[in-house]
Amino acid sequence: MRFLVDMNLSPKWCAILQAEGWDSVHWSDLGTVSAPDHDIMQRALDEERVVLTHDLDFGAMLAATQAKG
Repeated sequence: MRFLVDMNLSPKWCAILQAEGWDSVHWSDLGTVSAPDHDIMQRALDEERVVLTHDLDFGAMLAATQAKG
């Protein structure tokens, strides 16, 4: 499983996941701090990653677009 950790979570999550053998990246290593949620979601889809976030908007976005995740 591959993870994209959102800006509202500490980059320490990547270290924890990587220590357990999971492929993970923090958004701060990929894009701008002010990137819209849509950009983060698209990057995750493009790279087949699961978004780890504390932002409830992602659930609404998945429901609205009927995205598979």
